[in-house]
Amino acid sequence: MSDPAQSFVDAFIAAWMARDGTALANLFVPDADFVNVVGIWWEDRAAIAKAHQYALDSFFSQSTVSAGRVKTRALGPDHLLVHVRARLTGQIAPDGTTAAPRTTILSFVLERHGADWLAVSAQNTDIVIGAETQLAGAHGVRPQDYRDPQKGR
Repeated sequence: MSDPAQSFVDAFIAAWMARDGTALANLFVPDADFVNVVGIWWEDRAAIAKAHQYALDSFFSQSTVSAGRVKTRALGPDHLLVHVRARLTGQIAPDGTTAAPRTTILSFVLERHGADWLAVSAQNTDIVIGAETQLAGAHGVRPQDYRDPQKGR
C-alpha cells in the first residue's frame, strides 16, 4: 500500500513541474484554503488554480521544486497533517535574472475521499536562515534575530 502523504507530495510536485495550476488545484477539496509565503489566502480550488497558473506561467515558469523531509501525523482515520521541506530553484526575479534558491516548509491537512487524499488546507512558509521572527517597521517587514550568541540563546 502506498503512502498517501508521499503520493500527495509527488502529485503536487508533478503538477508544479508540468506548470499545470488546474492539476495542482485538483489535489484540493473545492472549498480548500491555501496561504502562501507572504500571507495571500486563497479560499477555494478555483482561486488556488488561478493564482498558481499565473505564477507558473510567469515568475515560476523556469522553477524547479523538490521535496526533502516529509513528516506525517495522523489526525484520525481520515485526516493527515503533512509537513514537507521543499527547495525552490529557478524563480525569475523582477529584473529577469534568476533568483537564489530558497527553502520552504509546506504544511498540508489531507482528508480521505474514497481512495483519494485531498488537501483541505495548505500553508507555505519560507525558511529564513539566521532569523527567528519578522519585524515590522517604516520600510516593511524584515527578518529579525533577537538571540544573543554569547549567551547561547
